Amino acid sequence: MLCTSLPCDAASPSCLYAAASVSGGRACAVNIHRGPAICAASRSFLSPPNPRPPLPPRAPMASPNPQCPDCGVGGHLLEVGGAALTCPRYSPGNPDTPGQLPQVQVTVPAGSMGGKRLSKLLSHVRRLPHKYHLLGGSDLKAEPDEQCELKSVEQEEDVIPLPAKEASRLSEEDLIKYLHVDPNSGLSECAVLQRRIKHGWNEFHMDSGEPIWRKYLGQFTNPLILLLLGSALVSVITKEYEDAVSITVAILIVVTVAFVQEYRSEKSLEELNKLVPPECNCVRDGKLQHLLARELVPGDLVCLTVGDRVPADVRLIETTDLLVDESSFTGETEPCSKSHGAVDEASGITTLSNIVFMGTLVRYGKGKGLVIGVGEKSQFGEVFKMMQAEETPKTPLQKSMDRLGKQLSLFSFGIIGIIMLIGWLMGKPLLGMFTIGVSLAVAAIPEGLPIVVTVTLALGVMRMAKKRVIVKKLPIVETLGCCNVICSDKTGTLTANEMTATKMVTSDGFHAEVTGVGYDGKGSVSLLPSNEELREFSNVSIGKLVEAGCVANNAVIQKNELMGQPTEGALLVLAMKMGLGDARESYVRKREIPFSSEQRWMAVKCVDKTEKLEDIYFMKGAFEEVIQYCTTYNSSGMPQPLTPQQKSTYLQEEKSMGIQGLRVLALASGSELGKLMFLGLVGIIDPPRSGVSEAVQILLESGVSVKMITGDALETAQAIGRSIGLFNGHLKAISGDELDQLSETALPDIVTKVSVFYRTSPKHKLKIIKALQQTGAIVGMTGDGVNDAVALKSADIGVAMGKTGTDVSKEAADMILVDDDFSTIMSISALSLITLSTIMNLPNPLNAMQILWINIIMDGPPAQSLGVEPVDKDAIKQPPRNAKEPILSKALLLKIFVSAAIIISGTLFVFWKEIPDGKVTPRTTTMTFTCFVFFDMFNALSCRSLTKTIFEIGFFKNRMFWLSVFGSILGQMAVIYIPPLQKVFLTQNLHALDLLFLTGLSSSVFLVSELIKFCEQQCCRKKPVKALEEEI
Repeated sequence: MLCTSLPCDAASPSCLYAAASVSGGRACAVNIHRGPAICAASRSFLSPPNPRPPLPPRAPMASPNPQCPDCGVGGHLLEVGGAALTCPRYSPGNPDTPGQLPQVQVTVPAGSMGGKRLSKLLSHVRRLPHKYHLLGGSDLKAEPDEQCELKSVEQEEDVIPLPAKEASRLSEEDLIKYLHVDPNSGLSECAVLQRRIKHGWNEFHMDSGEPIWRKYLGQFTNPLILLLLGSALVSVITKEYEDAVSITVAILIVVTVAFVQEYRSEKSLEELNKLVPPECNCVRDGKLQHLLARELVPGDLVCLTVGDRVPADVRLIETTDLLVDESSFTGETEPCSKSHGAVDEASGITTLSNIVFMGTLVRYGKGKGLVIGVGEKSQFGEVFKMMQAEETPKTPLQKSMDRLGKQLSLFSFGIIGIIMLIGWLMGKPLLGMFTIGVSLAVAAIPEGLPIVVTVTLALGVMRMAKKRVIVKKLPIVETLGCCNVICSDKTGTLTANEMTATKMVTSDGFHAEVTGVGYDGKGSVSLLPSNEELREFSNVSIGKLVEAGCVANNAVIQKNELMGQPTEGALLVLAMKMGLGDARESYVRKREIPFSSEQRWMAVKCVDKTEKLEDIYFMKGAFEEVIQYCTTYNSSGMPQPLTPQQKSTYLQEEKSMGIQGLRVLALASGSELGKLMFLGLVGIIDPPRSGVSEAVQILLESGVSVKMITGDALETAQAIGRSIGLFNGHLKAISGDELDQLSETALPDIVTKVSVFYRTSPKHKLKIIKALQQTGAIVGMTGDGVNDAVALKSADIGVAMGKTGTDVSKEAADMILVDDDFSTIMSISALSLITLSTIMNLPNPLNAMQILWINIIMDGPPAQSLGVEPVDKDAIKQPPRNAKEPILSKALLLKIFVSAAIIISGTLFVFWKEIPDGKVTPRTTTMTFTCFVFFDMFNALSCRSLTKTIFEIGFFKNRMFWLSVFGSILGQMAVIYIPPLQKVFLTQNLHALDLLFLTGLSSSVFLVSELIKFCEQQCCRKKPVKALEEEI
C-alpha cells in the first residue's frame, strides 16, 4: 500500500485527495473527494501539461452545479502523467457537511493509467514544495497490480535531528517533547513514514561512480601505456602485425591486472556498513517490534540488551547497569558505563554518558532510548562523509613510475631521431630507416616494465594474503619501503583488545605476576620475587582471590571467544591459568546484585554445593567502594581485623597499579554483605601484542618514527607507550583537545616531536596525518576501528587490521621487503645494442619479433619471480627509501651500466664473429638472439639481491625463479628448433657446442656482478673497524 498526502495551503480550508486502484489492463476506479474549493497545492499538482486558461474564482458550491467549480466546464479533463481523468458534475446526493467531503466516482478508460503512469503521478507528489506524507511501503513506486491511495493527513511539526552534545544536555522530558514521541508507545506508523521522507533511511549512500567500462578505459591513461599504444599503432601502419599483436597483449595484461585489483579496492569503503546491525528492537504503536535497522527514524524508541549492536545514535531515557563497548568508535578499551540523566558539560564525544553511538556493542545490562541521528546524520555517518571526502594520495611508486616513463620516453625518442638522421645522411632508404626506427621504438619503450611491475606487485599481494595481509592497491606494496613515519592506533592494533590480568596483590602482601594474553588460557601465574609458578591453591591467599573473581562473574568463554564483559573475561582466564577451571560450578547462585555506575561494584550470593552450610557473598568492584563493605582481611585463609593502616597500605598498592595503566579490581567475600573479608587486588590491562615492542625498536633504529594515537586516557596511553618503548617520560603526550588549540603553523612542528596522542577523535587523527605530511614525511597509518577510517585513507599507506588482527611488526616487515625490482636493465640494454650497431653502420642484429620476445616473454617471468624472493631478514634494519629519490639511483645506474656494457659487448662479439663476410644469415641472428637471452637469464640470477651474493641468499631458495628460468629456456629452445616458430622468428637450429659456448660467455655478467658485491661487502666491513681504530 502506497500513500501520500496533498495538504492544504494556508489559504484554502479544504483539499483534494483520491483513492485509486490499478489492475492490469482493466478499467480503474478513482475516487475523487473534493471540498468546496481546491487548494493551491492540489491545483498545481493536478494541472495538465497544457492547462486551459483558468476562469475567475467561483464561490464555494452549496448545491449541485452542472459545471466544474475549477474550470467551469461540464466535463473536467484532468491529465496526470499522460492519463486522462474525466471529472463529472457533483452528485446532488452528497451535500457538503462539516468534517465530511463530497465524493464522486471517476472511471478511467482501460489501460489509461498503468503502473508507469501511476509511478509518474506519485513522483509529481514527491516533488511538491509542500509537506506530504507516505503511508506503508518503502518507495514511491507503483506496479500494475499494486493498490495506491492518496490521503489527506494532519501534518506534524518538523523534527530536526539533534547533535549528540545538544541531546545529552536535554532532560528526558524536554527530549520527548522535542521529538514529539510517546515514551511508552513510541511513534505511530504514520509519523515514522513521514519522518522517513524527511530524513531518509538509516543507511549510507554510496556514490554510484563511473561505470565499470569507463574505469577500465581509465587504466589506459598511464604514460607508459599510452607509449605502448602509440608503438602498436605505428606497427600496424608499417604492417608489422606480429609486433602490434604482441604489444597489445602486453597492454591488456597490465591494464586488466591493475583494473581487477583497483576495482576490488573500491569495495573496501562498503566494509563500514558491516558495523551497522541488520536488525533491532523498537517500540511503535505500543508494540515491541523486530525491525531492520535501516527503517529507524529520529524519535524511534529503541530497546537495547546484551549483545546488541547499537542501530543508530540514541539518547538514553532508561538504563539498567548498561555498559557499552565503544572501542571501535572511540578507541576506549574499557566498556563505558551509561546512564540516562542529562549531562551538564561534556568535554568531548567520548564523555557523553547518556548517548550510545551507532555501531557500538552492548556488553552488559539493558536500556531504552530515543533515536537522535540516523544514517549520515549520525556520528558514524560523520566519519563516513569525512572518509568519502578524502582523496587517496598517489603512492611514491606511482610518482616514480610516471617520472621514469616520461624520462625514458624522451630519451628513447631522442635516440630514435638521432639514429634515423644518421641513417638518412648515410644514404640509407628512408622506408628502411623508418622500419629500424619502429624497432628502436619497440625496444626503447619499456614494454616489459609495466607488466613486470604490475604482475610482480600482484604476486606480492598474493604472498601477503597468505600471511593475512590484504593489499587493496598494487602500488601500496612498495610504499612502506619509503615510509618514515608510522602512526598506529592502540586498541586492536598495538594491543589485541583483549583485557588481561597481569598483576595480583593479596590482602596479606603476596605479589604475583601473570603472563599470557588472549582468552585461550595459555600463560602462568608466578609468585614474586621467587618466580615460583602457582597452581590451584598452592598459595591459599592467591587461590581465594582468583576464586572470588571467577564466582562474581557473568562472562562465558567458549572456543576462546568471550561472551560478556572483557574485565570479567580476564578474571575467568586468570582462573584457567591457575588450573581452577570454572569455580562457579562449585556454588549455587541464589542472588545477584548487579553492577551500576553509582555503586561501582557487583556481588553474588551463593551457597557451596557440597557443604550447604551458610550463604557466601562474593564481591568485586572499585577499591574505594569494596573496602567500605569489609571489616576483616584475609591472612593465609584466616580473617584478621581490618585496621586503618591496612587500608592505607592497600590504597597505596591500588594507586601504584593505577599509575602503571592497570584497571584495578578489589575482591572480597564473606557471610554478611556489610562484614566482608578483603581478599586483594587484581590489575587488568589490554596489553601489547607479542612482538610489538621488538618491532617498534627495530623501526626506530632504522630511522622510522613511530607514533601512537589512541582514544584512551593519559595513564593507559603512557603505560602502553612505555611498555613498547615509545614513551620514556621525557617525550610529551598531547590530548586531542590540546591539538585543537594549536595553530596551523605550529602544529607540524609539534606533532613531529610527540610520540603519544591520547583522547583523540577521527578528526584529530586526520589532523595529525595531514600535519606530518606537510613536513614532507611519508606517513603510514595502522588501525582497526571506525575512528581510524579517515586517517587510514588520507595516509600515504593505510594498514587496516582484520578481525583476528596480526602483529604490526610482521605486517610492516612483510611489506617493506617487497622493494627491489630492476627489470629495466634489459630494456635499456636492448636499446643500447641496436643504437650502437646502427651508428657503426652494422646491420640490425635483432628483428622486431626477437626484440619483443626478449622484452616481454624472456624478461617478464624471471623478473616477476624476483617479486617472490624469500624475505631478507636484514631488510627491516635498513632505513626507509627516500620517496623523492628516483627509482634509478646513481649507485644503481652504475651497476646497470656495468651489466649492460658486459651484455652489449658480449652480444656484439658474437654478432661480429658470425658475420665475417658482412652478410646477416639466420644463423647470425639466432646466435646473437640466443646469446642475448642467455645473458638475460644470468643477469636475472644476479639481480636476486642487490647487496648479497648468491651463496648468502641461497642458490635454490626461490623455486619460482628457477621455474621461470627453466620455462624461458624451454621457450627459447622452442623458438630455435620448432619449424613453425623458426619462420616467425627467422631462426635456425644450433649445435650443442654453440649452446655451450654461449652459456660460458653469458655467465660472465653473473660472475662480474657477484665479484662486485663481494668487494663492496669487504669495504663495508673494513670501514667500521677503521673508524674504531681512529677513535681509539
